[in-house]
Amino acid sequence: MVEPNAADNPRSLAWVVNAVKGWVERCGAIWVQAQVIEITRRSSPTQFLTLRDPIEEISASATCHRRVLDAAGPIETGMTVTALIRPTVWSRTGRLSFEISEITPTGEGQLLAQLERRKRLLEAEGLFDVTLHRPIPVLPRGIGLITGAGSDAERDVQRHATLRWPAARFVVHNTRVQGPMAAQQIIAALADLDADPTVDVIVIARGGGPLEDLLPFSDEALVRAVYATRTPVVSAIGHDRDNPILDLVADLRASTPTDAGKLIVPDAAEQSQAIETARAQLRQAVTRFIDVESGHLSQIRSRPVMVNPAATLDIAVERLDSTLQRLRLATHRVLDAESRDVNHMLERVRAMSPKATLDRGYAILADTEGDSITSVNDTNARANLLVYLSDGTLSVTVDSLDRRTPNRPTFQEDS
Repeated sequence: MVEPNAADNPRSLAWVVNAVKGWVERCGAIWVQAQVIEITRRSSPTQFLTLRDPIEEISASATCHRRVLDAAGPIETGMTVTALIRPTVWSRTGRLSFEISEITPTGEGQLLAQLERRKRLLEAEGLFDVTLHRPIPVLPRGIGLITGAGSDAERDVQRHATLRWPAARFVVHNTRVQGPMAAQQIIAALADLDADPTVDVIVIARGGGPLEDLLPFSDEALVRAVYATRTPVVSAIGHDRDNPILDLVADLRASTPTDAGKLIVPDAAEQSQAIETARAQLRQAVTRFIDVESGHLSQIRSRPVMVNPAATLDIAVERLDSTLQRLRLATHRVLDAESRDVNHMLERVRAMSPKATLDRGYAILADTEGDSITSVNDTNARANLLVYLSDGTLSVTVDSLDRRTPNRPTFQEDS
């Protein structure tokens, strides 16, 4: 039997909280529709949300496991969702909360979830690789424009492009830009413009709108068609807050059709100014170059060799004359030395020559054949001999031979 509660018999706070927790959790799970007004993602498995009634100003705290939130797709603040919730009370704080076991976006949120799944699949295939984006030509010969007929987007693109570059040429294909037939018409216009050799860039433009109206620009077939084009494509759909999948596959995203008109052509005035600036810089560079080279030339012309070119020749002539003089002196010294050596050798040769011997009073005997007679055995009696003296030759006849060794007469050096 439960004892009556009174001031002198109070219950513990834990008893009360646990009692409320038990009563609340007997309510079980229920599907509700609510708007997500806050999401607090944490590193822990438990994630925290704040839900608000779509009509009444009533909100409640909720928790869910990270797997539940990830499985629902992109859940963002402001989305309307359908959630299976079960009320619970936190024992420590006594705070009422709701545990979410399932959650799915509804309405626009559901569309965003579908688009996010499609975006992830296409990204996994590599269709959004920015390294594959083609550069926009600096000055396109022709600009393909796909947009609604008579739309503000068409006027904005053409007006701002021609303001920047009056000679800009457009090839316009008007198509539906919303509704079930829009994607197919845009794909057909894209193929025609891509096949036109005079078109260097293609702009797909629309002036924004609600999410449902922009669905054709997230169509998978259109995204793949843009990826397959050879001509660079510029996406100009709506405003900064509008982000269809087309923006990710296009080679360039313009925030608005007006921005697209500014991006696809250069500004003629800016280019003219840039040319004038470049010309001025070029003139200054050429002038500085000429001034520097003129200074170098003046320095070269001021050198003595340039003032009097013959001065160098004069110096060279002086050096040549000096060298010649030194060469003559050296030659004379060598010749004198060699002449003295030759004279000494001649004197020695003359001293050793037969003529010198003859000059000292000696004679040379030779037979009539000219062979020298050095022994009595070299001749015989009655032989005719020649006697060579220093001043002539005598012809003599041998009367007799005496093979004995006679006493040699002594000759004077001056005889």
